[in-house]
Amino acid sequence: MNNFQKITHIIYDLDGLLLDTESIHAQVNQEVTSRYGKIFDKHTKCKITGRKSIDSARKIVELLELPVTPENYLQQRNTLTYQRFPEAKPMPGAVRLTQHLYQNKIPQAVATSSSREPFTLKTKNHQEWFQLFDYIVVGDDPNLKRGKPAPDIFLIAAERLNVSPEKCLVFEDSLAGMEAALAARMSVIVVPDPDMDKNLFHSAHQILNSLTEFQPDLWQLPSFL
Repeated sequence: MNNFQKITHIIYDLDGLLLDTESIHAQVNQEVTSRYGKIFDKHTKCKITGRKSIDSARKIVELLELPVTPENYLQQRNTLTYQRFPEAKPMPGAVRLTQHLYQNKIPQAVATSSSREPFTLKTKNHQEWFQLFDYIVVGDDPNLKRGKPAPDIFLIAAERLNVSPEKCLVFEDSLAGMEAALAARMSVIVVPDPDMDKNLFHSAHQILNSLTEFQPDLWQLPSFL
């Protein structure tokens, strides 16, 4: 039996963890960067995943030396992604896990770098599911000063859940998100995109291929029946 910290509250990232939006982001970033003869590759993807929209746009413009401002890049990207976000499907195991914990009265929150407008589009066809969460903290929350990898968004979520950070388990898929959770003094499980080098996530408490692999009893949480 693993000696993991006893957990009472769960916090989830959204993109690439609960909802498969990363494939949409990747397609759109490839489309926009190709306009300038550049290639959006796995290396660039790893550097930007999990960050707030404007921060990721700045990073792409910097890394690929694009002849546009981050604001202009973001505008081009948003035009395409906002059309496709309502198509986002749940990631494997996400609905089952969140429903199981809800039924067992484990408080749950979402802490996403997405601002309110794209969050609403992504969850448009999943309204009933997202009622299971006690709190949702979005990237343009007025109390959020710094995005991931800073710990701020997870600390806000813990404060609203009225729980100490040490009692929280974070599910993430990105390097920035993992670093943010660790900086918040929380336990973190990473479910990285298959494109990512898993060695980058050696600091995580667990690395899973999918949420379907999660074993609640290892964290002293109610087991699946």
